[in-house]
Amino acid sequence: MDLRINRKSPVPLYLQISGAIQGLILAGRLPDGFLLPPERRLADSLGVNRTTVVNAYQQLKADGFVAAHVGRGTSVLGPRPEERGAGPVQPLPWLQLARDGAAREPDPLVRDLLALTERKDVISLAVGLPAPELLPIEALGRIHRRLLAERGAEIFLHSPTEGVTAFREAVCRHMVSRGIQCGASEVLITSGSQQALDLVARTYLAPGDAVAVEEPSYFGALATFRVAQARLLGVPCDGDGMRTDLLENLLARQRPRLIYTLPTFQNPSGSVLSLERRRRLLELAYRYQVPVLEDDPYSDLRYGGDAVPSLKALDRNGYVIYLSSFSKILFPGLRLGWIAAPRQAVRQLALTKQLVDLHSSTLGQWMVERFISEGLFSRHLEAVRAEYARRRDAMVEALQSEAPEGFTWSRPEGGFYVWCSFPERVSQSALLQKAAEEHVAFLPGNASFVGEPERNHLRLNFTYCAPDQIREGVSRLVRAYRAAAAGPRSHERPAGGTPPIV
Repeated sequence: MDLRINRKSPVPLYLQISGAIQGLILAGRLPDGFLLPPERRLADSLGVNRTTVVNAYQQLKADGFVAAHVGRGTSVLGPRPEERGAGPVQPLPWLQLARDGAAREPDPLVRDLLALTERKDVISLAVGLPAPELLPIEALGRIHRRLLAERGAEIFLHSPTEGVTAFREAVCRHMVSRGIQCGASEVLITSGSQQALDLVARTYLAPGDAVAVEEPSYFGALATFRVAQARLLGVPCDGDGMRTDLLENLLARQRPRLIYTLPTFQNPSGSVLSLERRRRLLELAYRYQVPVLEDDPYSDLRYGGDAVPSLKALDRNGYVIYLSSFSKILFPGLRLGWIAAPRQAVRQLALTKQLVDLHSSTLGQWMVERFISEGLFSRHLEAVRAEYARRRDAMVEALQSEAPEGFTWSRPEGGFYVWCSFPERVSQSALLQKAAEEHVAFLPGNASFVGEPERNHLRLNFTYCAPDQIREGVSRLVRAYRAAAAGPRSHERPAGGTPPIV
């Protein structure tokens, strides 16, 4: 075996050894039944302590790559049944992919959106938040009191960087409903999915690296990648999500470092990547050895249609880093999200998180763990699904009743948003100004594109406001639109770079 270790690396030597052997196994260079060198012999050849090799072999055994037999040594286990016959897929070299990140700055668009939550005179159809009046506050209070009685000060102390073990195990049980099978060691708790994006950018992107993204895409992710000084490569979407035929050409020419996608109820368009394209996306990732960053905060919020397996559930070769969050359903102020990824990736991301904030809120983790374990989360989810479907319909009906000619919109099967398009003769900057005068807010569509979009778009949220506010908000927006259409066409943005939200 050709094994090399880096004594200057922050990664422990036993993890370097186990990772290198795992790579040889996955690449087919160590066949089923291959007998690994005795621990002492391998330790001598690498110049390390025998205990280091023992720990490496134990890690390989725990991960299911080898079997240890008394008197016979340690031998390689063959591929799992689902991998047989599929041909070897080159493993991703997570250790080599890692890069040092740079400091982050807050995105002004996110700041402006969140500031709207305190403006009582503005109907905000812009923010991506759950309805505050639907949050189970009484249940939260009961859980808080019980946790204080049962665990005392423990719930206010530090937790492991990866997260409270009981909470990570609860997250794993929660992901089973999404078709994802993983253990607690493959989960990292984050301070919301926005931090998860930042951790991935800090760990795996260096200035100048290319990232393939959908167009349109989540503006917060685009901002994070831009701050990391990445080059954004837009891949157009249609009704079935990212066009994988165009992605293939991009991968062949540009060799991006990462593919970022929101395949289920995409933000902002609400589209769902078809099963055929999901399989094709993974095939392309395997062929070109590009990791996939799957952002999935909305898949639990389905109001119709049939569920489609996540990319993480379909991935059999450890290429997908999966992000999700509780903030879209339960207590966004707790700032709890998570990453599910191969263990090597989780370890690297945890090292980055340790430098950022040590760990996420211990109290929040314990409270949400109880919500999941006691079945409160699933019951709350059923309730908000029904109400959000009603609010979506209220918004669509209001648009059908009041929207002018040329104004089009989607009717998503899930998620938070209705995606609208309107004629070029009305500028976004003029519409924003008129909307501010009407005290209604929306997200301008150009924030969700890498370059200048071919059409005018805007995103409307239907979960945050009650149905009567939604109808009034749409009326205000239509008045603003008619006023903007009656004025002169302007191609200029308002001063300050980022367009105002109100």
